[in-house]
Amino acid sequence: MERRDAVRNIAFLMGGALSATTIGVFLDSCNTPSTKKGSGLFSADQDQLITEVADIIIPSTKTPGAKAAGVGPWISMMVRDCYPKEAQDVFVKGLEDLEARSKKEYNNSFLKISVKERGELLGKVRDETVAAQKADGEKAAAAEKAKGTGKALTNTVKAAKYGPQGPSYFFAIARDLTMLGYFTSEIGATQALEYIDVPGRYNGCVDLKPGQKVYSS
Repeated sequence: MERRDAVRNIAFLMGGALSATTIGVFLDSCNTPSTKKGSGLFSADQDQLITEVADIIIPSTKTPGAKAAGVGPWISMMVRDCYPKEAQDVFVKGLEDLEARSKKEYNNSFLKISVKERGELLGKVRDETVAAQKADGEKAAAAEKAKGTGKALTNTVKAAKYGPQGPSYFFAIARDLTMLGYFTSEIGATQALEYIDVPGRYNGCVDLKPGQKVYSS
């Protein structure tokens, strides 16, 4: 199985854990593009910033983190080649805002502040993103109710209905791609997860021992 297929499969398995924008990309546009839509989208510093953001989201613990797994360059590639321009613009603006906030709150570039300070700053961005998603979700639910459906749409349904063109959030895209990139990397699949090579014997129900890692394949 090629990594693109593995990423797509994990994206669908994660379902509601991903934003509608990312699910929409895999439903609609994550194919090898004939031309690169975002060539030169990021500066060298922004590529490095993406790597550091990913490593804050999945740091090294008992297993290597996102940086060791090479997730940062993969995120840059995915945003450049697969995401629509509207989401690309949101992502670039998010990087710029993160850098500006770092200089304002810590008097230094994000790449030069401590890991603890990076975590604090990114935590604020995460909380703001969750609040914004909640507010947008409530507006969308009210709109659906006004149409007579009375049902809030899940991220998967939103993605199927609107594709990757709905509301995008910098942190949500960064989080989505960090998880997808990490758990489909060799490090993520074989060290963070319990790896079983496939094809092999299929067992539809395998009990996990206390503390055992989730399986990958």
